[in-house]
Amino acid sequence: MKLGSLKEGGRDGTLVVVSRDLTRAVRATGIADTLQRALEDWSNAAPRLNALSDALNAGTAADAFELDVAALAAPLPRAYEFVDGSAYLPHVARVRRARGAEVPESFYTDPLMYQAVSAGFYGPRDPVRVVDEAHGIDLEAEVVIVTDDVPMAATPEQAAAHIQLVGLVNDVSLRNLIPGELAKGFGFLQSKPRSALSPVFVTPDELGDAWRDSKLHLPLLTHINGAWFGAPEAGVDMQFNFAQLVAHVAKTRPLSAGTIVGSGTVANEDTSLGASCFAEKRTVETLEHGKPSTPFMSFGDTVRIEMLDRDGRSVFGAIEQRIERQPPA
Repeated sequence: MKLGSLKEGGRDGTLVVVSRDLTRAVRATGIADTLQRALEDWSNAAPRLNALSDALNAGTAADAFELDVAALAAPLPRAYEFVDGSAYLPHVARVRRARGAEVPESFYTDPLMYQAVSAGFYGPRDPVRVVDEAHGIDLEAEVVIVTDDVPMAATPEQAAAHIQLVGLVNDVSLRNLIPGELAKGFGFLQSKPRSALSPVFVTPDELGDAWRDSKLHLPLLTHINGAWFGAPEAGVDMQFNFAQLVAHVAKTRPLSAGTIVGSGTVANEDTSLGASCFAEKRTVETLEHGKPSTPFMSFGDTVRIEMLDRDGRSVFGAIEQRIERQPPA
């Protein structure tokens, strides 16, 4: 099934079930007011939501309506946790090689992850607001999963059973602020503002054989200002699958239902498939030509992130955003 949230009913939105072709929706009235509420009672809510999804796709759901993507908030407008990884080591290796550094051996056995902003997510059509272009505005096209309650010290095999939803994220980064923050040795803060989520999240069974080994095996397509930017394969070159990432986070703490875990920027060894962020593209340019030639994003630029199935149909709907200046407080 496919689930989204309308921009109504409060900060956590109103849960809707969305049709497989992303054209119609129905409020999950009487099942769960919000997606967060559904995840907290997933064993009871999921079968009822599935039944509503079947009725919607069969054309028999009462009170169904045409879906306006602009009316959607993020599926989880806010989450208790968003933990992002960097599971695609070709991206990590290239970035480090561009500055003359090697990938530490530990990176191949121990996932690189950080605690991201979860108090609010942009909806799929909301603008990305930034104070200053000089901050180095970048997108990061990634896959995310959402868990139910995960016990502390869960193994990867156990963690796989707690992955309930899959989606996409534009993990916004302010690249020119990152070096100074990391130099302090205490991680990201100002350089990692709010991110945007795809119009819907879907259950793994909705993905068919594209979901296997706790990875999503489809290209992640990005356009900038309408031009093709990249379409790397999300199931290729992923050093750690989502079950391993969840287990890594849960090593010393339980995870609350509604925890979002990101894959990190999707990247392949094959650079002809393009990039999922400007930092990656600029790194490839540096390695090939000695310096980057592509600037970061400017106010007025647009980004579109989407994943199509093997028949060319949109799986999650598209994140479509415009970069805008944040007005004075």
